[in-house]
Amino acid sequence: MYQYSKCIPQESLRDLERAFKNFQQNWKARQAGQTRRYVGFPKFKKKGRCKDSFRLNGVIKIFTDSKLVQLPRLGKLRVKETPNLNETARILSATVSRNADRWYVSFTVEENHPEPPPNEGQLLALDKGLKVFMGTSLGLPVRKPQFLLYQSKKLRKLSKSVSRKQVGSRNQQKAVDQLARFHAHVTHTRHDFLHKTTTSFAKNHSVIVVENLNIQGLSKNKRQSKYWNDLAHGEFQRQLEYKATWYGAKLVKVDRFFPSSKLCSNCLYYNPDLTLADRIYRCPLCGLELDRDWNAALNLEHYYHIYEPRLNRNVAESSEETLNAGGEVVRPILSRHASMKQEESTSLDLQ
Repeated sequence: MYQYSKCIPQESLRDLERAFKNFQQNWKARQAGQTRRYVGFPKFKKKGRCKDSFRLNGVIKIFTDSKLVQLPRLGKLRVKETPNLNETARILSATVSRNADRWYVSFTVEENHPEPPPNEGQLLALDKGLKVFMGTSLGLPVRKPQFLLYQSKKLRKLSKSVSRKQVGSRNQQKAVDQLARFHAHVTHTRHDFLHKTTTSFAKNHSVIVVENLNIQGLSKNKRQSKYWNDLAHGEFQRQLEYKATWYGAKLVKVDRFFPSSKLCSNCLYYNPDLTLADRIYRCPLCGLELDRDWNAALNLEHYYHIYEPRLNRNVAESSEETLNAGGEVVRPILSRHASMKQEESTSLDLQ
């Protein structure tokens, strides 16, 4: 035990305490009917089937001029990338982890960020898609990067190589390491794309409107699960949330039951027969023909201009309720077939 830092078992015990507290709080909440989320009982980590990582605290220093990092009991270690840390940041802990055949160190720091100036960019509405990664209200869709699906043949080849090796042999370990390096490369490519895209959106737009889709529920579809998991829309939205606060942008989440894909962006006609195979939205009422994702993104932009001010009001008016006496948000009900009888009244100028 004296060969390693005392921080490693201490931090492990703190994680174990946090895991038991989360389990007990979740169990009490489920008994009271307050949540349906399930947090399981803490389990022991299995050797070879868990992520190799440990956390350190204490005297941690970063030498930016010589690419060195000083950790407790490990001393000074040379890193490949140049550490970039502000002088005002205070290091709380360092986590050392292994991914494939490489070791990484990440720092938890405490720093006061100044209030960002208001972003003066134009509004941007984003519609999550399968054919394209994102449909934008500007008419320029974000390309669909196929990170893992693009290299499915290579993945199949490496997986077969692992299964054909003798269990416990050195050749099997070499094949496992090669497969791990492949998955690490795919993960790094995906994260690079997500970080560059979210940073560009948060820097150049003042208001960003996104769909609050249930990605976990969509991933349960057997035919679409591999597409949703490969595109990582959930991670995209998570990064967009904190980066919007960094660069002074406003992030608006649209209700997941808002029919953005089935509404006409010109006359608000509701098409209940629209399927995923229909990539062009054709409105029988006004004759609009537009790309499906572009039309949905325009509807999200209209949602912000029309319904967002009403949903944010704190008083329920007699003309159209927004917040009732209990403080609950009343979802706006869109007129569907009843409004089709009067074509002039349904046509709105949303420019």
